[in-house]
Amino acid sequence: MSIVKNARLLAARGARLAQQRSYSDEMKLTFAAANKTFFDATVVRQIDVPSFSGAFGILAKHVPTLAVLKPGVVMVTDNDGKLTKYFVSSGSVTVNEDSSVQVLAEEAHNVEDIDVSEARQLLSKYQSQMSSASTDKVCSTIHAFHTSSTIHSYSFICLLQAKAEAAIAIEVAEALVKAAE
Repeated sequence: MSIVKNARLLAARGARLAQQRSYSDEMKLTFAAANKTFFDATVVRQIDVPSFSGAFGILAKHVPTLAVLKPGVVMVTDNDGKLTKYFVSSGSVTVNEDSSVQVLAEEAHNVEDIDVSEARQLLSKYQSQMSSASTDKVCSTIHAFHTSSTIHSYSFICLLQAKAEAAIAIEVAEALVKAAE
């Protein structure tokens, strides 16, 4: 009997909490990057975002959420049904209790402005860098300040860093090409 009583109490408490939340029937989007502000508390119908935990859509009254954006396309549907697509390199998305949403991108561009051939050239460049990643002048400078016993460790670290940077650039360039096609 105590389990049933506890369940009723939890249900009643949950119902009160849901009534207290100030979910709105409108969703206001603020979408900005270092290069431009695309929306500033603009009412929109839907937002679709790519995140490292999976792509998801956002409507008014969405559960509060915080996610990290991965390279890909953010799609915004305005109240008239017009869909606009934006490429983002990285960033974050925050969905608040009041149905306001903030998309903050490291870099973002309208997909219509992306040149597919340039994006492919960029991808090719980064793939070449990945295959030829090796120690560079930065690593050589580091070596000059350390004894010969630590040079091999620093060379390995520099090689890993160069490969990691190239892998990140490839991931962004692949998403850029996909967005532009």
